[in-house]
Amino acid sequence: MLPKPTARSLSNQIFVYPGKDGRLLVQFQFSKHRLEKIKCIPGRKWHASSKCWSVPHTKETLDKLISVFADVRVNLKYMKQQDPPEILPCLHQAMNKLTEQLRIQGYRAKTRKSYLGHVRRFILSCGKPPDTLRADDFHAYMSQMMKRKVSHSYINQFVSALRFFLRHVTGDPNIIGHIPRPKPESKLPDILDKHEILRLLGAVRNIKHRAMILLTYSAGLRVGEVVRLTLADIDIGRRLIHIRQGKGRKDRFTMLSETALKAVQAYIKLYQPQTWLFPGAKPGHHLHERSIQKVFDEAHKKAHISKKISMHSLRHSFATHLLERGTDIRYIQELLGHASPKTTQIYLKVTNRDISRIQSPLDALVDELNKSEKEKDEGH
Repeated sequence: MLPKPTARSLSNQIFVYPGKDGRLLVQFQFSKHRLEKIKCIPGRKWHASSKCWSVPHTKETLDKLISVFADVRVNLKYMKQQDPPEILPCLHQAMNKLTEQLRIQGYRAKTRKSYLGHVRRFILSCGKPPDTLRADDFHAYMSQMMKRKVSHSYINQFVSALRFFLRHVTGDPNIIGHIPRPKPESKLPDILDKHEILRLLGAVRNIKHRAMILLTYSAGLRVGEVVRLTLADIDIGRRLIHIRQGKGRKDRFTMLSETALKAVQAYIKLYQPQTWLFPGAKPGHHLHERSIQKVFDEAHKKAHISKKISMHSLRHSFATHLLERGTDIRYIQELLGHASPKTTQIYLKVTNRDISRIQSPLDALVDELNKSEKEKDEGH
């Protein structure tokens, strides 16, 4: 029985599962475009009962799948049980050492999971023990990722993970030579204007959900910071929020707005949380980040906002709106918890504070034309 991916996940990726009799099962959302692609795979076969395709379970076929479906993500997470048996012992040992080193150096659980995943996928793709890896293996893997058109930030994270692994686990950081990083992408975040913020808030009726959204926008919080707030972090007397061990394991204080405070107090009165401000379903644990992201996605849909945004867009909008109101960028840097002012300066590129004062040459031309015609009319 195949796992059932959501319609949303099937829309932007294909899933590959280990099958029987030396076959791989391939599942994706139907389209004529994808149908033509799967027909490029030698030995493919359609299975009406399970509504999926199967292909020969070989490295050549898997490489062909990744190449043919380069425009979407080829999800191989269910392939773990088919790891090459000859490298399993050394792979297991390497992953244990990597986990230990990441913990010793204080890396967060989320980063540990990402690094472990990157290194594991790289070693399995090469199909040989870590101490035998060479530059050719790295370049082939990087080329494969570029063909899949993954983001540069994803590749940069892979490079960081591999460097850490080679330095602290294999003990030979030069085992595969120089590890280049891709040229950084220059992208600007989508910003919600004030009317869109109000429409978004108007789409959130649940008192708990509303308190979460208001806190996030009013204080410029990261999603992980919102769900990890405790009752003790809300300093009502000083109108401050204490962010403990945020990104980079740093504490900071940020503002607590009156509007957000009223929403939080109403929520606390009704729900009566004990330790975590927003407790999760599991006793003693805070709310999961994905839960609050789902709340935002639903509000985004109800508010009919066409911009491609996420929960993190509230943080971007908070900083941009402060800048447009004349707040010194150094204060915004402190509120956001940025280590470098360069990180905060990105909001100078998206604010309309100064751009809105500049008149387009087209508008200036039309104004001059209208003025000239008006003078002619008055002359007559």
